[in-house]
Amino acid sequence: MRQILSVTRKELDSYFGSPMALIFLGTFLAVTLFTFFWVETFFARGIADIRPLFKWMPLLLIFLVAALTMRQWSEEQRSGTLEMLLTLPVKPWQLVVGKFLAVMTLVALALILTLPIAISVSILGPLDWGPVIGGYVAALLLAGAYTAIGLFISSLTDNQIVALISTGLLGGLFYLVGTPALSNYFGNPVSDIMHGLGTGSRFESIQRGVIDLRDLVYYLSLAAIFLVLNMLTLDRKRWSHGPRTLAYRRQASLFSALAAVNLLLVNVWVSPLHGLRVDLTQQQQYSLSQTTKDMLANLQEPLLIRGYISEKSHPLLNPLRPQIEDLLREYAIAGNGKVTAEVIDPVTDPDLEAEANQTYGIKPFPFQVNDRYEASVINSYFDILVRYGDQDVVLNFRDLIEIQPNRDGTIDVHLRNLEYDLTSAIKKVVFGFQSVESVLGALSQPVEFTLFVTPDTLPEQLKDAPQTIQTVAQKIADQSNGKFVFNTVNPNDPNSGVKPQDLYDNYGIQPFMASIFSNDTYYLHMLVKNGSQQQVIYPTNDMSEAGVRTEIENALKRSSTGFLKVVGLWTPPATPTQDMFGQQRQPLNGWQNIHDQLSQEYTVQDVDLSSGQAPANIDTLFVILPQNLTDKERFAIDQFLMRGGTVIAAAGNYTVDVDPMAQGLTLRPLDGTLRDMLNSYGVDVQQSIVMDDQNQPFPATVSRNVGGMPVQEIRAVNFPFFVDVRQDGMAKDQSIVGGLPAVTMNFVSPVVLDATKNEGRTSAVLLNSSSASWLRTDPTIQPDFQTYPERGFAVEGEQKSYPLAAVIQGSFTSYFKDKPSPFAETPATDPNAPAPTPTPATGPAPDATVLTESPPTARLIVIGSGEFVDDFVLQLSSQLSQDQMLSNLQFAQNTVDYAVEDTELLNIRARGTFTRLLNPIDESQRATWEYGNYIVALLALLLTAGLWYIRRRNEQPMKLV
Repeated sequence: MRQILSVTRKELDSYFGSPMALIFLGTFLAVTLFTFFWVETFFARGIADIRPLFKWMPLLLIFLVAALTMRQWSEEQRSGTLEMLLTLPVKPWQLVVGKFLAVMTLVALALILTLPIAISVSILGPLDWGPVIGGYVAALLLAGAYTAIGLFISSLTDNQIVALISTGLLGGLFYLVGTPALSNYFGNPVSDIMHGLGTGSRFESIQRGVIDLRDLVYYLSLAAIFLVLNMLTLDRKRWSHGPRTLAYRRQASLFSALAAVNLLLVNVWVSPLHGLRVDLTQQQQYSLSQTTKDMLANLQEPLLIRGYISEKSHPLLNPLRPQIEDLLREYAIAGNGKVTAEVIDPVTDPDLEAEANQTYGIKPFPFQVNDRYEASVINSYFDILVRYGDQDVVLNFRDLIEIQPNRDGTIDVHLRNLEYDLTSAIKKVVFGFQSVESVLGALSQPVEFTLFVTPDTLPEQLKDAPQTIQTVAQKIADQSNGKFVFNTVNPNDPNSGVKPQDLYDNYGIQPFMASIFSNDTYYLHMLVKNGSQQQVIYPTNDMSEAGVRTEIENALKRSSTGFLKVVGLWTPPATPTQDMFGQQRQPLNGWQNIHDQLSQEYTVQDVDLSSGQAPANIDTLFVILPQNLTDKERFAIDQFLMRGGTVIAAAGNYTVDVDPMAQGLTLRPLDGTLRDMLNSYGVDVQQSIVMDDQNQPFPATVSRNVGGMPVQEIRAVNFPFFVDVRQDGMAKDQSIVGGLPAVTMNFVSPVVLDATKNEGRTSAVLLNSSSASWLRTDPTIQPDFQTYPERGFAVEGEQKSYPLAAVIQGSFTSYFKDKPSPFAETPATDPNAPAPTPTPATGPAPDATVLTESPPTARLIVIGSGEFVDDFVLQLSSQLSQDQMLSNLQFAQNTVDYAVEDTELLNIRARGTFTRLLNPIDESQRATWEYGNYIVALLALLLTAGLWYIRRRNEQPMKLV
């Protein structure tokens, strides 16, 4: 070891004894800082990571390491000192390793000098240090491979320029072989082999924060092969070519060949070992979550996950196939034999292609491909099938990928969140496969079904309802093998053991009024108790056997795991309007994105509340941008909450619209909203708009003067209407916002909780704007930078933080308590007209079944914006940042998960979409941080030179004997 360190010290003295070391370090730092701040536009990206630092590292290290290694052996041969080295009592392998360590020390020093960049980013935002560590490890491994290649090439020639060029060419070849630009010309498995041989493709795997044994073995074996070859070339320079050394020469050559072959075979041997890796990312986003593992461990039937992916597809999709294959292997391993996961090319198997086309509706998609010679269309597959029993879900390429535009006009294509997509699809097929009978059979204790009825006071139209309910319940009980227990109780019977007050206190059940003209009351309530879960079933207009069975089954599903929950989604009707010229104009608003997002995990049902009753089968009611509501629709929402349901109200007071006069966008105040009803519950959505200096940019039309003439242009400007809520503005103890990096609240109104009305309930503010916020009532949204050059808008009133969303759980009082029934006939306007004759109700009319108090389990989530999930607004936001669109949809998904108490996939979804955004800073602060890094790099370079100079000055000369 002493000889190796002596050689290393000698080479480092040689580097620092000349300007070469400082030139290398200075060039490396200059190029790194330039690419980080200028080429990759770090501040324009707005993301707190240092991927731009490592993006160009595979190419940059080729030339820099080639410059360091070109003189190592070439200069020794040219100056004639090689012969002296080979005669010293130092073995060739010690010389090679010593020079290798010297070069690596200089490379490591260069990488250490870039640490101020990472430290700066960690101060400016929530940096994940896992990918940072992975990036530096990958850079060292890559530099080690290039260094070994450079030393080998340098030992073959005495010309430094030839060594430099040859090293660059060979290193470039190893980098190029794994790039999509070359591997895409070949189908699988050739492209996979090329991807495995590429130094750059292996580098990407590690620098994302995953240390894989296969990647470590690849880099170490590549470096070892060329170091062995380097030792062989040095040893050959000492050989004579006579017969006396023939055996030695053969042994040395054979040893080198066998060592190289064995190192290659080690890579082949470890290639199937997919699980030997360490995920350094903070959220373990490249490893299967415990939720996924638990779901796979509890499978009762075989699960098939099959990727239909063509070997020849669009060049941007080809690199995604290995990632899919790797993750599917993880699913197969976690399934313990219950999961079959595979990726096939349907074109190679006509039977499988026919099955995909006819059974699952999977069709090839025509991708347009442009190369340097021609433009062509490729029909290829990029779909994943998830099948369990008789249930299946197909994910196509639109479900799986995200497309991110770059500033230079190109696009990046990557998988959206493959584990979340697959696990949510598995959940859908597994839970959809079960039946009510299977749920009852899996329960450890029976379900108690109790009918509370007062037969003597029932209205005439409900006289037959108890018998119908008993018939249906008895049929279910007979088929349940004792897992469904049925009872009938008359609360008015003093011998029943149940008092009306107990029903109200324990379950929130209170009697119905038989008629608005009578004080008679009656009970016709059904209670399902499933362990700790309980569901109250109220009578509906359909009291047939089929209707009653549906109600009971829905209650069982809601109180049991193993069924997809049903989300009732109310959105404004798409009613065309007329512009100033009398032309029909379709509304801007659309809600397809949120519909698709929720459909990944739930059954989404568009609801019509005009009848005054919410569908009985929905588990939660999501009302988006309520407007022009009738009292019947409000009554349906109110009574759903009174039954103990959860209502999510994205209840903004404004919507974006087209100004017919200015032909631009404006805000239109909404009529017929839920504001009064929500206010009665203790939540006031105020009639104003929150503006915030902490906001997301918006592509807006800006006026400016050019030569005295006003000119309109589209620019991405800071837009105070798009309030950017970061983690410091989110409730720390609420799972709804857990894991969210940011949420953009578009055209949002303040959501203020009434402390008096919410006394005794559990309430929390979910989102808050920053302290640089103010309120505005003017619907004009076009910025005026001439009058207000800093913001484009005037600051009105006090700047402070405002609540934007809140959640409340507890007992609510009905908005319709002590109010006229919305179903009552409208009185005639003619005072001489006779009063309308009341007609007998048919079925349990809603006016006769008003619930005035909700059980304590009722929950209300109020968001001060409905536009934050509007397709039009999301489309505008995605033009500048796809991440904000995904964060908004994720927040909406989280509220539904919380509403139905289905939070299993929250962590997976958060892991995949957590974008670590930079803290808001102005232009001057950006310049300060950028130039500060330049100054720190220069000072670090001067400090390195100074320390080495001091060391050289303090060295004691060797005493001559």
